[in-house]
Amino acid sequence: MSDQATKPKSGGMTRREFLGTTAAAAAFTIVPRHVLGGPGYVAPNDKINLAMIGVGGQGTYDMTQFMALPEVQVVAVCDVVKEWDYSKFYFGGVKGREPARELVDKTYAEKTGNGSYKACVAYVDFYDMLEKESGIDAISVATTDSLHAFAAMAGLKKRKHVYCQKPLTHDVWEARQLRLEAKKQGVMTQMGNQGRAGDGNRQVVEWIAAGAIGNVHEVHCWTNRPANYWPQGIKRPDETPSVPPTIDWDRWLGPAQWRYFHPLYTPFNWRGWWDFGTGALGDMGCHIMDTPVWALNLAHPSAVQASATPFTEDSGPIASIVTFEFPARGKMPEVKLIWYEGGLTPPRPSELEDGYPMGDGSGVLFIGDKGKLMCNTYGAEPRLIPIAAHKKYKQPAPTIERVPDGPQGIYADFIKSIKTGKPACSNFEVSGPLTEIVVMGNLAVHMKGQRLLWDGEKMECTNVPEANKYVKREYREGWSL
Repeated sequence: MSDQATKPKSGGMTRREFLGTTAAAAAFTIVPRHVLGGPGYVAPNDKINLAMIGVGGQGTYDMTQFMALPEVQVVAVCDVVKEWDYSKFYFGGVKGREPARELVDKTYAEKTGNGSYKACVAYVDFYDMLEKESGIDAISVATTDSLHAFAAMAGLKKRKHVYCQKPLTHDVWEARQLRLEAKKQGVMTQMGNQGRAGDGNRQVVEWIAAGAIGNVHEVHCWTNRPANYWPQGIKRPDETPSVPPTIDWDRWLGPAQWRYFHPLYTPFNWRGWWDFGTGALGDMGCHIMDTPVWALNLAHPSAVQASATPFTEDSGPIASIVTFEFPARGKMPEVKLIWYEGGLTPPRPSELEDGYPMGDGSGVLFIGDKGKLMCNTYGAEPRLIPIAAHKKYKQPAPTIERVPDGPQGIYADFIKSIKTGKPACSNFEVSGPLTEIVVMGNLAVHMKGQRLLWDGEKMECTNVPEANKYVKREYREGWSL
């Protein structure tokens, strides 16, 4: 990939230039802080210099949450899109590297009272940014799913702390590589599945551990997506419109095989295309399935099987059902986890009284030998059913450390981990295995109803060899982890 950067505004000075000027004038040597404390070290009283990779809708939201934390200084933004109109999507507004850079400068100008603040720099290429901006302590990744592993790995190899949006990666193999590399580098990591930081998930884990519904042998997870969010089950468009001047199309494609630009792919609909996204499973699975994976201590499934509406070689199905089979874990029995998407749901439990909804468009239902438990997306609002049983239930004392409430919860937890060296709640040792489970669902969808036996340690389907080509996709020439 060629190096290309967007230069700071005229009259501004990059941090490299500033540091070079002050260092030349100083009569002593400044020792970099990472030398004093080891790789990735940030002194407790230092600001954490954060760079954003991907500042579209989600990335810009992440950036605003990080900027709300006093310990954080956003110093650079990177996106292959200069600017793009998101008014047709729920994020709204205009997003991209230039709007993001302007927002950073405006925010810090207001915070510092320095109306001429122009310290944030904008890049097109994250490899270029990581090479040139040596003062970066951490990165936040919010690109297409297909680029998550590449941006996160680039940061890890530079020994930067890494926050990465869900799903952690596009493929099973990539999730394993990120987890291993993060462990090797010894830096702090976090995946952006915000429910992991919430009280609801912690309550579910504590209630299951306390035996509130006995031994759990079946779990149902569902989401209403992709319906009304993005199209799926469609063929690649034949039209070849001109590439807008505000996007670097080659870099946007990243490791995906070459295809012509079309507005059906970006800025938001990429989730439904196999080459760029991971569909509803990738979008919501890391939020919804995290609750049972945590509560039931699930690791590698032993088998997985899927049924789905028609789909194409380019785009996923409108709806599907995926059944994961997990072996016994210690005293916990074998369990089936069934995933529903596209508006499909499990049968309504007979114990659930009329007038009570099943989830909030998404949800989880645990079935134990002594009762049933439900919660909404992110593990929110857990309750035993029937509701009468919930009202009588005496909750156990909390045993899991809580993350401070508020929209910055998962972000603050990541920053705290950098300051303290204590792993964040959804660090890659946690979110890597979760992601492997989630994206395995898409592997099963591809195999159209075949029951796949899975060797988790080897990342290998043992009875249907042709399924293994979906464990690790083939990258475009010039791309490699």
